[in-house]
Amino acid sequence: MRFPIVVHKDADTGYGVTVPDLPGCFSAGDTLDGVIESAPEAIACHIEGLLMDGEPVPARASLEAHQGNDDYRGGVWAIVVST
Repeated sequence: MRFPIVVHKDADTGYGVTVPDLPGCFSAGDTLDGVIESAPEAIACHIEGLLMDGEPVPARASLEAHQGNDDYRGGVWAIVVST
């Protein structure tokens, strides 16, 4: 499955990734490449946890809908594939 992610970085921190379609799913790292590469694993683990708990996997929204959310303003967007 393809998921949009948004990457943020503050001046004194590493990079943080949020997966807007999966509330509570996030990852962090020291480099932009590193957090993008680690995002599929975070997504897979999050979905596995949802399924183990008997929770539904939330429906995905369009990238445009997420980009309009002020919570993600100023972030760098990418699309990742998680198996």
